[in-house]
Amino acid sequence: MSAAVPPDVQAYLDGIAPEHRPMWDRVEGLVRSIHPEVELRITYDMPTFVVGDRRLPVGVWKHGLSLYGLHGSNDAGFIARHPDLSSGRGTVKLPTARADEFTDDELRETLTAVLGP
Repeated sequence: MSAAVPPDVQAYLDGIAPEHRPMWDRVEGLVRSIHPEVELRITYDMPTFVVGDRRLPVGVWKHGLSLYGLHGSNDAGFIARHPDLSSGRGTVKLPTARADEFTDDELRETLTAVLGP
């Protein structure tokens, strides 16, 4: 990670289960490739990528990662392509076991739609 990581964020990251760490690192790397200036903060007890006034909370759970605040108008079509991964309430699950189903390009487009270009 670049720059100093706030202690509460680092504590969360240190607690990510080893099987989910590659998915976290992948998503974080993609976010940082789009927005090198991104800040990580804890909101709602989970890491949140912050770019200006845009936010993307990301929780790491038993299944893998959950992205919060996604809907049809800001997800670059991700939910339409993967409707079974949407809660219908703005949460999209990225199961670690299905990580190979999502290309970096698809995730990058989704993350850009949420956090801006």
